[in-house]
Amino acid sequence: MSRDVAFEDVEEAARRQQGRILDTPFLASETLSRITGARIWIKFENLQYTGSFKERGALNKLLRLSEVERSRGVVAASAGNHAQGLAFHAARLGIPATIVMPTTTPTVKVQRTRDFGAEVILAGREFQHAAEHALSLVESRGLTLVHPYDDPDVIAGQGTLALEIARSGVELDTLIVPIGGGGLLAGIGVVMQRLRPTLRLVGVQSEWYAAAARGLGFWSGPNVSDASVAEGIAVARPGTLTMELMRRFVSHVSVVPESRIEESMALLLQIEKTLSEGAGAAGLAAVLHEPERFRGQRVGIVICGGNVDNRTLIAVLQRQLVREGRLLRLTVPVTDQAGALARICGAIGELGGNINSVTHDRTFLPSGPKSAEIDIEVEVPDAAAGARILARLEEIGFGPVKARRNLPA
Repeated sequence: MSRDVAFEDVEEAARRQQGRILDTPFLASETLSRITGARIWIKFENLQYTGSFKERGALNKLLRLSEVERSRGVVAASAGNHAQGLAFHAARLGIPATIVMPTTTPTVKVQRTRDFGAEVILAGREFQHAAEHALSLVESRGLTLVHPYDDPDVIAGQGTLALEIARSGVELDTLIVPIGGGGLLAGIGVVMQRLRPTLRLVGVQSEWYAAAARGLGFWSGPNVSDASVAEGIAVARPGTLTMELMRRFVSHVSVVPESRIEESMALLLQIEKTLSEGAGAAGLAAVLHEPERFRGQRVGIVICGGNVDNRTLIAVLQRQLVREGRLLRLTVPVTDQAGALARICGAIGELGGNINSVTHDRTFLPSGPKSAEIDIEVEVPDAAAGARILARLEEIGFGPVKARRNLPA
């Protein structure tokens, strides 16, 4: 099989997938355009049945298998969207699928993949260990490996997304695409080079996982890896083929802080009423982080996935309230006497504060036994209301009040 991907490969993938993959909406966002200063269009890949674009590449690979390969089955190492897309379409085609996941994979993702009909094997704490086990199954069981990104058929399948954008008739100046392993941007580049050769293709990565940006010469920052909110693009090393293709097509790679990705997840939910995972929100994060680079342009962003667990989503939304000055934590010193807490709560309520939690500490303090501290988490309409509450508490004799109104840098 050729190690290159041609425009005709993507066209053939689109024909194979007809009726099996959703042609997702590509819509303008008036509100985000006003906020960013760019004219924003959004490709809603989070609306695919399994919640991400990964279905496209997985399905194309499955449809390209020989009858012998289909009968033996396929294997992949994945802890997320690739696993679900492959499992779903393999089941629909009657192809046995085995997914190897790290033992640290959240239970909900394991169960969802099993629900789609795949055999799930948990192997190793790290993804690399799972990938090695998947390769061993290729040898021992004769299974066909379906790589999540570094495979010509997978790349061609992902590129069908770009055909839909091109058919929309929207004339973009720039299209921003999240980069993990690079399969999506590589496939899109193949299409746009033929159909929209003047379009500027911009990749985006988290500053915690910027391997592609570094390899393409757009990033020289520190090499940091941590528990990214954008786990879908938290890839330590992009593919060999995908890097070759991206070098041909990519104009720039934006590297964004995790805080911008969190902010973008919250904005997409609040403004567009759409649920995006961290990777899916990275395109909007790039526009927010580098507004001068995109201002005045017609910019497309790809929400590449919408699979986010509830705990992460709740934390992201709460942290966004902190950034907006609408959620603060007060530490109020008091003399331990009857009525003090009631007076504090009354003052907060009178000024529009809504108390989420209260912790009363009499023990772990350096001061005397008749002193106490009260920690109060308060939701307020805006930052100005929070400032009024602080002033009022000190005015009625509770001070100095310590307030946490920002996240650590």
